[in-house]
Amino acid sequence: MKINELLNIKYPFIQGGMANISTGEFAAAVSNAGGLGLIGSGGMTAEKLRENIKIAKELTDKPFGVNLMLMNPQIDEMAKVVVDEEIRIITTGAGNPAKYLEMWKLMGAKVFPVVASVALARRMEKYGVTGVIAEGTESGGHVGKMTTLTLVPQIVDAVEIPVIAAGGIGDGRQAAAAFALGASGVQIGTAMLATVECPIHENYKKAIVKSKDNDTVVTGLTTGAPVRVIRNKMAKEYIKLENKSVELEELEKLTLGSLRKAVFDGDIKMGSLMAGQVCGQIKEILKVEDFFDKMFNDMHRTAHTLCNL
Repeated sequence: MKINELLNIKYPFIQGGMANISTGEFAAAVSNAGGLGLIGSGGMTAEKLRENIKIAKELTDKPFGVNLMLMNPQIDEMAKVVVDEEIRIITTGAGNPAKYLEMWKLMGAKVFPVVASVALARRMEKYGVTGVIAEGTESGGHVGKMTTLTLVPQIVDAVEIPVIAAGGIGDGRQAAAAFALGASGVQIGTAMLATVECPIHENYKKAIVKSKDNDTVVTGLTTGAPVRVIRNKMAKEYIKLENKSVELEELEKLTLGSLRKAVFDGDIKMGSLMAGQVCGQIKEILKVEDFFDKMFNDMHRTAHTLCNL
């Protein structure tokens, strides 16, 4: 079953629940355009999450969901907030959602953990989740090791639940490829940054549009917390310190508040410009509705061309 049929949305497209970016307003705009908008809880308090959920409810009558970052210090409270607010679609990352699943399922929620390996996907299926989001290392932000092209088909073959492909998906050709691999839908992050409705600073958006194919780099490889960002002064300094094997505390001083610097202040030198490898193919800033229309039409055009080979 395609994810749009399962979630009652127009397109099989999910917006990534990006920390400090995926607000209630943005999620509502995405849902109104036919995709599934997600509120990203990363960087929020439980009360701030509740506020953003209420905002989204005021701005859309379409389905939307919440992404819960399970390492958040207030995750226990946030897990209850989504129940109180009757959120029917939940995605999770950075941890194991098992302790909350019974509570969410009793409420009738559909749950989709982000996974980066076959073993984790199988474990999530045993816990009874609705589906999984298989995210490849091409994605922006925190990344795993496997590419989307290799990860998705292996997870599709390993589980019976729907698999949503994420990482390296920025246009209809890549979406068509994801479906060819057996995915039921796609999650889009980096390409959504370059939309009119996305609340990030204009400097951040321009940095995405100006990026070339090799302009992202992964920091944190030596610390066990790899993060893909656009290469800038901060990223270069971070990697230089990593190569010197400095203490983790010194590295953390450099990155403290760096994502907020990029998102809110537009600091493209010392801010953390989280972005996936597709940033090199993004050349314009579109309204979400126009982006979805173009992506959907290009996806079907690509599929039609392949059928005629």
